[in-house]
Amino acid sequence: MIVLKDLRVPMRDGVHLAADAYHAEGDEPRPALIALSPYGKELQALALTIPPQKRPSPLWDGCIEAGDITRVVKEGYVHVIGDVRGSGASEGEHIGNYNAGGVPLGQDAYDFIEWVAAQPWCNGCVGMIGISYFGSMQVFAASERPPSLKAIFVSGGHFDFYETTYHGGIMWLMPRAAREGRGGDSGWAFTHRHKSRMLETYTPEEIKARVAARLADPDVAAWPNMVHILHYPIHHESWFDIITNEVDGEWYEEQNPINLAKNIDIPVYLQINQGRGWTVDGTIALFDLLQCPKKLEIGPYPPMQTRPWVDEHDTMFRWYDYWLKGIDNGIMDEPAVKVHVEGTRRWSTGEQWPVKAVGYQPLYLRTRGKLSPEPEAYGADISYPEGFFQAPLTITDKVEKLTWSTDPFDAVTSVHGVGAAHLFVEIDQPDTNLILRLWDEAPSGKRQLVSTGFLKASHRELDARTTEGNPHHPHTRSVPVEPGTINEYVVRIYPFANDFCIGHKLVVELMCNEPMVDEHNSLLPPDAYHLPVGQPVTHIIYRDAAHPSRLVLPFVAQPKANHRPHDSVVNEYHLLRK
Repeated sequence: MIVLKDLRVPMRDGVHLAADAYHAEGDEPRPALIALSPYGKELQALALTIPPQKRPSPLWDGCIEAGDITRVVKEGYVHVIGDVRGSGASEGEHIGNYNAGGVPLGQDAYDFIEWVAAQPWCNGCVGMIGISYFGSMQVFAASERPPSLKAIFVSGGHFDFYETTYHGGIMWLMPRAAREGRGGDSGWAFTHRHKSRMLETYTPEEIKARVAARLADPDVAAWPNMVHILHYPIHHESWFDIITNEVDGEWYEEQNPINLAKNIDIPVYLQINQGRGWTVDGTIALFDLLQCPKKLEIGPYPPMQTRPWVDEHDTMFRWYDYWLKGIDNGIMDEPAVKVHVEGTRRWSTGEQWPVKAVGYQPLYLRTRGKLSPEPEAYGADISYPEGFFQAPLTITDKVEKLTWSTDPFDAVTSVHGVGAAHLFVEIDQPDTNLILRLWDEAPSGKRQLVSTGFLKASHRELDARTTEGNPHHPHTRSVPVEPGTINEYVVRIYPFANDFCIGHKLVVELMCNEPMVDEHNSLLPPDAYHLPVGQPVTHIIYRDAAHPSRLVLPFVAQPKANHRPHDSVVNEYHLLRK
């Protein structure tokens, strides 16, 4: 392997980015795969010396995402790993998240790609490589249409930047781990000062007012890290910007890669794993908007790939062998969409998402923790509401929740797509979180997460994109709840594909906080939980004839009656095991 260290790549404004290139011995020009991020090229070089780790290994570092260098070189490509402006060994300043000192990151990617294509070790054909931030960078680059960029392979990308940091309006803490290096992640490799977009844009008086407004939020005020960052933003610049922009708007939209999809005209392969609903949602949204040759693959649970990243390389090299080397390997003859269906653990294919025709059917929240296709017949005077009181973390670690479940399924029941939860809720505070988790529970009690849904109560407004079972919230303003009123909240359930096997149950949990660690969260990156409520809240859930709280889910076929004698279900389960 030939290693070219610390290459200086000129940008059009005179700033130089740093890069390393790896290729096989010999002078033969080869196609190049480019990886760009702020995590540091030296960190990515650990792919040469650290065996891939799965969560929750303590050596798993979520920032080693540029791919398997040895494999790239072996497959006949040049692996080029670069530091974005203001990070690593590159020059310049980095302001905000996807903005580098007023220069769009896609513009820098254009210049970087064309420089690589002109080098003697490159044959002029370029693709890109890397997951998560590296994947988002591919979309920025492709939208600028550099002539030498022939195709991209995007795995685990983050697209709608507001939804990356506020799920349903509820702040998600994981992006801070990735940016600042917390809980095992290395974080951004800023060797030059990283500037806050907010501090650069607004006057000190305006910043003081924004900080005061955020500290008035009891959820923020009860979280020490938030208070610290708001008072001392230096060295926490990117997270300060996120905290002070709690609703969607121009600051997020100008950085939203989905808005750039219309500009992309090269082939795009999109890959994402089940279990990370917000990124599945964004990946599907991007796929639907693309008007170029495209593929979509939704891979299996668990949600996180290994670090260093070595997954999906077989498919990636088939894609690039076809588009960069001209090898007709049949990949474009395959269906456009490929989905790993959980439950039965099989692959399903089609030309769109969902890959099969679905019909939306309700499952009603009933008394005694039941989910039923039949609505409640009685009013609230007989079918009394139920509820839970959540004390803040300042006085308890216990997460309160309500649970409902179907009877065991008597046939394999397929549910594929996005869903909704219509919840009639009364609270005694101006705001709360509504967090839903859907599980596939086996007769043994073992369960696997199916999907999630999140909604800040003050973000309950729906917009014109909403259809049955497919709600959308604008998140452009926060409207406090009048305590003591019953409101209908429509929670978006992120996309999933699950076959519920015979004897299994669909279980749904409702809470306003979530466990810091459980069988699912332990598989996610460090700090991958949501900002808890900072004040005591009582939640009363109405599910009667006048308040039909329910799930609305995309069933592939009309679900059959769920009632089956217990012994029959158990016997069939043991027969299946044998």
